[in-house]
Amino acid sequence: MNMNKPRLITGLLCSSLSAALLTCLAPVASATQPDQPVTISAPSINETKVIAEEAFIYGLPIVMNYAVMYAYAIDKDSGQFKAPFNQIKNEARVFTYKDTAIVTANSDTPYSFLWMDLRAEPMVISVPAIEKGRYYSVQLEDGNTFNYGYIGTRATGNEAGDYMIAGPNWKGEKPAGIKQVFHSTTQFSMAGFRTQLFNPADMPNVEKIQAGYKAQPLSAYLGQPAPAAAPAIDFPKIDKESAKTDFFKYLAFALQFAPAGPEEKAIRAKLASLGTMQLTPELKAAIAEGMKAGSEKIDQSLVSGAIQVNGWKMNSYFGNRAFFNGNWLLRAAGAKAGIYGNDIEEAAYTMTRTDADGQPVDTSKHNFTITFAAGEYPPVNAFWSVTMYDGKSQLMIKNPINRYLLNSPMLPDMKKNADGSLTLYIQKDSPGKDLESNWLPAPNDTAYLVMRLYWPRTEAPSILPLGKGSWQPPAVVMSK
Repeated sequence: MNMNKPRLITGLLCSSLSAALLTCLAPVASATQPDQPVTISAPSINETKVIAEEAFIYGLPIVMNYAVMYAYAIDKDSGQFKAPFNQIKNEARVFTYKDTAIVTANSDTPYSFLWMDLRAEPMVISVPAIEKGRYYSVQLEDGNTFNYGYIGTRATGNEAGDYMIAGPNWKGEKPAGIKQVFHSTTQFSMAGFRTQLFNPADMPNVEKIQAGYKAQPLSAYLGQPAPAAAPAIDFPKIDKESAKTDFFKYLAFALQFAPAGPEEKAIRAKLASLGTMQLTPELKAAIAEGMKAGSEKIDQSLVSGAIQVNGWKMNSYFGNRAFFNGNWLLRAAGAKAGIYGNDIEEAAYTMTRTDADGQPVDTSKHNFTITFAAGEYPPVNAFWSVTMYDGKSQLMIKNPINRYLLNSPMLPDMKKNADGSLTLYIQKDSPGKDLESNWLPAPNDTAYLVMRLYWPRTEAPSILPLGKGSWQPPAVVMSK
């Protein structure tokens, strides 16, 4: 899944940068003596540029996440607001072009969202029993954009259960009745629920399942008095422009609620060094240059770091703290490709902006097709889909039939070729009534396609391991 990404590229930093960074980050600059006064040398202009580049790469997912959290759980006037902290918001619909807070969101599974404030006490998520054959998942993702756990069909089964989500400072034993305890690395965290929808007529069944999702503080679950409430927070407003100009202010703010892991101490010490500077025009320019270089490095990584098969790009961009192990470039690339993506065990993603010949999928000029050979659909334990996005914004596009994807539940209604193969028509205009069931409406511009394999099979045929699996996604082919 992926925010209406603020164009986090360059721009002058806020005048409060030094104070914000020094206040928030200096305490973590020393790994061996965190409680002792820390002396941090101000970097040179060249060093400043290098640090800004590294810091932008490190901080991009964190700031992106803060922007989504602000829109979804804090700013009731954002136009994307879901619910306050610690309350579930069920969406009895799939996402459309109107949903702009997250880039490359799926339109397969109605979402439920829970943003958790874990400062005062843990939260308990309860899920109902869900019938066999229907996939669901609860993705637990923290402010570092680490996927720190899953509840759902693949991970825990479709049985009912109670699960506890604890913040980084919680200590204690697993309470009675709790099946599993998950630990967020940050004080604020998100739970993203995905519930499979088979067809439009199935929505009432999805709503019944969503009504069974429950979130409550641990004290309420145990029937005990609640602890003292956490202090109120004045969350700084963020939008596209302020994300450009005040990037490090937002990063410093978010890191207050994210204790440093061992692999973060070096980069946080570098960040703290920026807080010692008086921001002269030369230093501001160096920081802007460094941020631009960091953004370019992320873009390059999305190209050079991806495995390419038949024009599709794929990589494993998402995981927990151990998965990244300080690889901030990988984390940033994943956030830019589609923030809140799943671990590869939960969903495999292939993406493309080009056809089989490496030419842009420009649907303003040409029509394209994707053809699956007879019986050679994406191999999954749950379901698969191909979703259309605008090539520039990575958001879904308005179209005359309100269709944003084609997926495996639609197969019974699709038209097969004489040899049993299945062709998907990727174009801005209808291919005709007889083929409209196979039509994926495209923009009058460049397109961005994402193929999702939910709970990919591990036995042959399989897309795993990526690039070497026995199944490969068929190429996008220009048809006219």
